[in-house]
Amino acid sequence: MSAVTVVPGTNDYAPGPIRISFLLIDSQGAPAYRSEVRVSIAGPGGAPAFASTRAALEPVGVPGSGDSPGDITKLYVAHLHAPRAGTYTILVEAPGKSTLRGALTITVRAHPLAPAVGSKAIPSQTPTIASTHGNLKALTTRTPPDTRLLDYSVAGSLAAHKRFVLVFATPKFCQSRTCGPVVDVVDAVRKQFTGSGIRFIHVEVYKDNNPGLGYNKWVKQWHLPSEPWTFLVGADGRIKARFEGSVSVKELAASVRQHLS
Repeated sequence: MSAVTVVPGTNDYAPGPIRISFLLIDSQGAPAYRSEVRVSIAGPGGAPAFASTRAALEPVGVPGSGDSPGDITKLYVAHLHAPRAGTYTILVEAPGKSTLRGALTITVRAHPLAPAVGSKAIPSQTPTIASTHGNLKALTTRTPPDTRLLDYSVAGSLAAHKRFVLVFATPKFCQSRTCGPVVDVVDAVRKQFTGSGIRFIHVEVYKDNNPGLGYNKWVKQWHLPSEPWTFLVGADGRIKARFEGSVSVKELAASVRQHLS
């Protein structure tokens, strides 16, 4: 048996279904990827686990995005259920030649920090190519610019009763080891739904795209405790799904198909 460090990619939980993403880091500081990983949830203080599931190993980004040595290429994702607010222990076990075991403590709040599924989307007047008179540097830190994600504002999409996918992310200044190139993922999913009428919107997270100036007003309006975040919003203006941190093309496309198609 070998102990591993469980590095969380998600932190904002509320009672009910919870999506947990994480890395397993070995004693040498390298990610450990196993095809089979079991995840259990238990109460605090050594209480026995009351539910378990299998974690999926999801790719981070899209082929060709983030290809520097040492980049994280995969992330574990598990879906569990937290019955009430409180502190829980997440137990991780990966069988193999040497079984890997690790644990993580999470806090489930009575209400999440970021907007919850079912709540009304916040009608932020997010910037667009038109509103900035084509100043792409003010709109995105991605190279090349993700122009197809910059055509619509959140407020305008809500007013028009359009379904949309909204991603708050900063491609250039992604700081977490688990944040991933989410804008690339959203753009890849956009291509799968060409002609569907679903809008795809990218909003940067820092004021003037400068991390030293802190989060911008749109991130603050949405009460986001971190980045990146991706939300699916229906024609009724309510949030249908949300993803904290990295999300794979497969995960996001399946959710768009389920909730917005």
